[in-house]
Amino acid sequence: MKSPIHFGTSGWRGLIARDFTFENLRLAAQGLALTLKTELRRKRSPIHGKRPLVVIGHDTRFLGRDFALATSEILQQAGLDPLLTNRDAPTPVIAFSIRHKKAIGGINITASHNPFGYSGFKFSMPNGAGAPPELTHKIEAHADKLLAKGWQPKTSVIGTFDCQEFDPAPVYLNHIRRLIDLRTIGKAKLRIAVELMHGTGRGYLDTLLEEAGAKVTRFHENLNPLFGGGAPEPNEAGMAEAAQLVRKGQADLALGLDGDADRFGIVDKDGTWLTPNQVLALALYHLRKNRGIKGAVVRTVPTSHQVDAVAELLGVKVHETPVGFKHIGALMESEPIIVGGEESGGLSMRGHIPEKDGVLACLLMAELVAMEGKPLGRILHDLGKQTGEFHTDRINIAVPPNDKAAILKKLGGGFDKIGRFAVQQFITTDGFKFLLPKGEWVAFRASGTEPLIRCYLEAKSATHLKQLKSSCLKILAGK
Repeated sequence: MKSPIHFGTSGWRGLIARDFTFENLRLAAQGLALTLKTELRRKRSPIHGKRPLVVIGHDTRFLGRDFALATSEILQQAGLDPLLTNRDAPTPVIAFSIRHKKAIGGINITASHNPFGYSGFKFSMPNGAGAPPELTHKIEAHADKLLAKGWQPKTSVIGTFDCQEFDPAPVYLNHIRRLIDLRTIGKAKLRIAVELMHGTGRGYLDTLLEEAGAKVTRFHENLNPLFGGGAPEPNEAGMAEAAQLVRKGQADLALGLDGDADRFGIVDKDGTWLTPNQVLALALYHLRKNRGIKGAVVRTVPTSHQVDAVAELLGVKVHETPVGFKHIGALMESEPIIVGGEESGGLSMRGHIPEKDGVLACLLMAELVAMEGKPLGRILHDLGKQTGEFHTDRINIAVPPNDKAAILKKLGGGFDKIGRFAVQQFITTDGFKFLLPKGEWVAFRASGTEPLIRCYLEAKSATHLKQLKSSCLKILAGK
């Protein structure tokens, strides 16, 4: 019998009370416990013989703390040592705590930027990076066997398990203070709108900015497991209220975080929301030019080649990885990487954790504005004079489940042309990417959790982008 536990790029997620139940959660926790115990015994394992400490946290969603306590109880019954955060905590803070505490891993009960009806179970490795498929497959296999055996644990009344707790904030905040020049941010006397989205980021980004001396206006800092009725995602719509404050001239910049504070949202001085692609290019420019940090840059397959153009200006090598920050994190652990990021809103830098951190990304943008004394859009415009324009888009195409395999097979066969644009190179690192003349490209990738095919596009002009979008829609429609 197959269990309902299936890990995607960022853990196992499901609808609360339908898929994400206490019964299924305990199954995932026991599957993880058995996997970790095997690794603790295996002599060649990096955690062999270590104290079986596991850091556990949760976001602000419905039943988050109760789910975390239930997870802690299962791990303790299995002979592991759970250590629970004293309140909801950002994913990057948990990742940092794993490293600081020398734990064998960590769990965050979070569905990140997904709508309020979802929760999730994310496991992070001893270095703070997301778990690779080879480990999550073992958890799934154990869950299948446990379900087939009819495994039923004896547990406390929900919410009553007593677990050891700790405050992860002080050590993490001290680490960020070493990475970011808060004094420079303060000297610029910036007025910053901070969108907290009812999530875990309160007391982190806003606290550091106020400590620096910035004038901070907070949005949605109160706890609300319904996130105001939507999804806690700092995209253009999610940042709208903060952007309005900027447009009124009452703030110089707006910075936002998603529900578990691993993704960021940036609004420039004129109220324009910047794409994560643009933010990654700016971060590379800033860290190499203004901070003098050396190394390479790493991005995922569907992330903008604007990063590559800035890297070429700066003499920086570029790495391309599959989607999923764990792939970026692996490179950050193996060689000097100035910055790594992805188009979905994840970023980290050299000297930090191999996990995306929205708090860090937001502070880097504030630091850049403070150091150069110019709005981010002006800096991008000046860079564009040297690199040329980049127009990007992403479209999600709903496909009937029965048609999905046929469409992917068609894409996998490759094309000589995308519309009128000749294909110069076909890349299958993750999905199907077609490189076109003059640095333009399109890529297709199937969603692992929804009946969707995502299409990513990049062109050198708005006209070309429109033409490519039309051609890609025809391909997916079978025309």
